Amino acid sequence: MENKPQKSNWKHKLHEIIYEADTSEGKLFDVILLIAILASIILVMLESVDSFDAKYHDSLIIGEWVITILFSLEYIFRIISIKKPTKYIFSFFGIIDFLSTIPIYLSLIYAGSQGLVALRALRLLRVFRILKLARYIGASNKLLLALKASKAKIAVFLFFVLIVCIILGTVMYMIEGAENGFNNIPKSIYWAIVTLTTVGFGDIAPQTPLGQLISSVIMILGYSIIAIPTGIVSSEMTKTPDEHNTSTQSCPNCLKEKHREKAVFCYNCGSILNP
Repeated sequence: MENKPQKSNWKHKLHEIIYEADTSEGKLFDVILLIAILASIILVMLESVDSFDAKYHDSLIIGEWVITILFSLEYIFRIISIKKPTKYIFSFFGIIDFLSTIPIYLSLIYAGSQGLVALRALRLLRVFRILKLARYIGASNKLLLALKASKAKIAVFLFFVLIVCIILGTVMYMIEGAENGFNNIPKSIYWAIVTLTTVGFGDIAPQTPLGQLISSVIMILGYSIIAIPTGIVSSEMTKTPDEHNTSTQSCPNCLKEKHREKAVFCYNCGSILNP
């Protein structure tokens, strides 16, 4: 009868260290994890430099194996420290953790699969917990809600921009022609998109006075268009209510985060957060 609570406490402690950042152990774990991620990415980058790889190839491979073993242990600990492992395994970060751990194992079978290690960059998102930016999670959620609420308006806006680019690209094809680089309508539409977004690669340029006039209008139009999506999202953000402060607490049952400060039960499944 005494073994069960000890096992539960052990798993709870492991869960607290790995999934949360409210304790000194949790903060230390996140720091070590972040350093390992950065070190792994640096190793992959250095390995892509032929001169450096030729000189330190063995050291790079050893370093990558050490980091991979560390991430493999982390992945296993994350699975065994929660009540429903599938919740983590098939979650966004669970899939990213898996994909960022298997490349070097796959490299033993298939050459060139090490490139998947770059997916570890996505795991840098976890750094927000240790930086105690949980107080800003509400603001980020507010932005996401505003984007979702304004997606229909933004879609209509983008459709309008696409129509403008098609029309202007076709007009420029008729005015400039193949002799000035506008060989076909798709390429002319490409030029219109590049010009409208004020990027201007310069690979195609109008030569006739009328074409240059239209080009000037498109560039001025591009600056005015930039402000429209910003205004749409800003308008929706003013309608979105602020959220309460949240903590880094993670539910050991369903892995839901963003609980209120001093919350006792999970808002999603009702489980006790600190059994």
